[in-house]
Amino acid sequence: MFEHEIAAAARTTDLLREAAAYRMVREARKARRASLRGQGPRERVTGPGTRGARSAPRPD
Repeated sequence: MFEHEIAAAARTTDLLREAAAYRMVREARKARRASLRGQGPRERVTGPGTRGARSAPRPD
């Protein structure tokens, strides 16, 4: 094989490996989103009023 053919084959192999890794990450993200959708809403970690901004008082 010529040197440029070897380099092209190596580049193709790298691209195929990178594409497979990208697909695996994308599928993992999709599966995580699907599993989180089934859990329902998450509870808040902080209590009310801890955001740092004041809200207007509610009219009675």
